[in-house]
Amino acid sequence: MADEFPQVSYRLTDHARLEMERRQISEQEIARILATPEQILNVRLGRVVYQARTESSEPPKTYLIRVFLDVDRNPPEVVTVYRTSKLEKYWSDEK
Repeated sequence: MADEFPQVSYRLTDHARLEMERRQISEQEIARILATPEQILNVRLGRVVYQARTESSEPPKTYLIRVFLDVDRNPPEVVTVYRTSKLEKYWSDEK
């Protein structure tokens, strides 16, 4: 499942919208990550994480935005999203 193709059709759940607003992550950022992820990781059967690095703040700092997607429904649903500075914890060097 980690080889899921980039997602262009999806639905944002109410929870995902709430978290996007709270964490100040735009819908455009979500669309970009789902269309051109740097990594796609399996979480469990039916759920994957699309993730990509981004820079923000002053001075510039690299963050990871993680988008949790339930792919066992049609269209797939974004269930939550967050930004983290803990790249070493979540970034997979495995191919």
